[in-house]
Amino acid sequence: MKLSHWTKFLSLLKRGYLKSRLNRFMLISLPLFVLTLSLVVSTSNGMLPKLSLINPAGVGLLAAKRFSPILSNFDISLTPLCRQGNSIGYQASTSMGNPAALGGANHSVRDANVSGQLEAIAPAWKDTTAAPPFPQIHGRARLAKVPVVMYHDIIAEKKVFFDVTPEEFEAALQLIQKNGLTPISLDQLVEHLKTGIPLPKKPIVLTFDDGYQGHYRFVYPLLKKYGYPGAFAIYPSKMGTTKGRSSISWAQLREMAADPLVTIASHSLTHPLDLRESTDAQLQQEFVESKRILETELSQSIKYFVYPSGKNDDRVQQGIQQAGYEAAWTMNDEETRFAEDSENLLTIDRIGQSQLAEVIEKADGGPALSFLGDSSNFYAPVQLTRTTVSKVPLIFASGGKPITIHADKRYQVPEIIAKTRAIAAVDGTFFSLKSLDSNQMIGPIFSQTTGKFIPGNPKELPLIQGRPLVLINASTVRFVPFDPSRHNTQAGMESDLPGLTDAFVAAAWLVKDGLPQDAQSFGKLYGFDAERDRAFWGIDWANRPVVGVSGDYVNSVKFGEVLSRAGLRDAIMLDSGASASLAYQGESMMSYIPRPVPHVVALLPPESGADAACKVASSQN
Repeated sequence: MKLSHWTKFLSLLKRGYLKSRLNRFMLISLPLFVLTLSLVVSTSNGMLPKLSLINPAGVGLLAAKRFSPILSNFDISLTPLCRQGNSIGYQASTSMGNPAALGGANHSVRDANVSGQLEAIAPAWKDTTAAPPFPQIHGRARLAKVPVVMYHDIIAEKKVFFDVTPEEFEAALQLIQKNGLTPISLDQLVEHLKTGIPLPKKPIVLTFDDGYQGHYRFVYPLLKKYGYPGAFAIYPSKMGTTKGRSSISWAQLREMAADPLVTIASHSLTHPLDLRESTDAQLQQEFVESKRILETELSQSIKYFVYPSGKNDDRVQQGIQQAGYEAAWTMNDEETRFAEDSENLLTIDRIGQSQLAEVIEKADGGPALSFLGDSSNFYAPVQLTRTTVSKVPLIFASGGKPITIHADKRYQVPEIIAKTRAIAAVDGTFFSLKSLDSNQMIGPIFSQTTGKFIPGNPKELPLIQGRPLVLINASTVRFVPFDPSRHNTQAGMESDLPGLTDAFVAAAWLVKDGLPQDAQSFGKLYGFDAERDRAFWGIDWANRPVVGVSGDYVNSVKFGEVLSRAGLRDAIMLDSGASASLAYQGESMMSYIPRPVPHVVALLPPESGADAACKVASSQN
């Protein structure tokens, strides 16, 4: 069967024309040649093979290879990150498919065990992209920034402030094109939010509310001209009427809906001013009947909902879920929030079209996935981020290779890293206050900068039992509960992590396995519920080390919630209050002069070169 035939078949299947009587198993067990594998092998420089899993027809990664099925038009590129012994670490990233480019491509597979390499990472892929319970957003997706831009009428002559002329809309598309953004579909956005799979480098989503005639007359032709997908929120009671402004007709909407560039979402049945004021019976009508009418008229599944005026609450969201919608979009006039900043899949935020120029520079598809076995990702560049999550400002650096520095006495953090290769550092763990210049720590301490293991004071050990013990070696980081009977010796620590280079006991978990910790988890930790400056370090969902501080006072429970929303998979609290301090490129990031400290967690430049424990073959596509 020709590739074009497969493309047509799968496009029809995706759009619902071949109804669900076809067993889903037949889709996921299609012959493997539907998924084209191309290898780029460079033997002259010793680079590892790069696998490009090209998906022109929306099949995604097939279950036949035990990958989680992903049903949008993604190309998945697996780039070798490093080799350690017989193990190859890969990172995966996505780009938009280009079916036309496949026609002249060389699909031959060089002499390499492609199947074996794919099988080797398949379990890791499945675990890495496993979706959290609905409607939660995957923690890795929190690391991206996808603007979902909201338009209303596109009209030749403006009548209200949010009207846009065709010339202005095309200028916006040209701005998107000029700045290298990639418009994506709602399907691609939802898969990203569910699984954390990275998007193209600078993604954006275009949405259009209310079904105006201008959507068919002006928007649809321009989307086809530029090849950009768009989503249209329709409420059936307006269709084919003269109610209010001109409306798109059913015939016009069917033409648009048949185009793979177009996604149709329900915008309720009658567009009530505030769904929260509707009775349960009215909500049922708005959600279920609108879905039924659209599916009947368009012969396709309607999976998504757009709240009229963005207004919703827990009861409305529950009704949306019960009606069978997979995601819902809202709006917020008070804040500019990207899709990943949303509370969950039933409240995905959108941004007004007037803010397009402001958000273009921030659009980011998120870091590539990494498959490194038990290793952490010490190969990403160190970068500084300033952001605000749930009204709490954050300043943090991510990437690079983590180490600890145990100084001979107390200094400001920039002073401690001044003569090192460290790009960023945060104040470390707790220390004794008995002497003004003492570098005595609370609990055992081991730093590669001194090479000396220092056991903790036996009298203090029972007080810190169960707190997170930080263990670092050349390739990974682990956080385990501190056990005084085992972890007050270097050998005891190395039984948990061989090749230990750094270790210390921190105050408490803020985020554990992606979940923020509740008040009970802090036990009797003094001041955990106080509002103060906070310092932390941990690992994000891209497996990168992260060090940072709050930019304002916050209690520990709230701080954990904020860090979880910011994409931290695990985060532990460091010495906070007056000691909280972050340095980046030699400069303090604090608005005050912190208390001098004897211990820091620092980020060195990422590993590379022949002497590295795990050579980098390539970090980019």
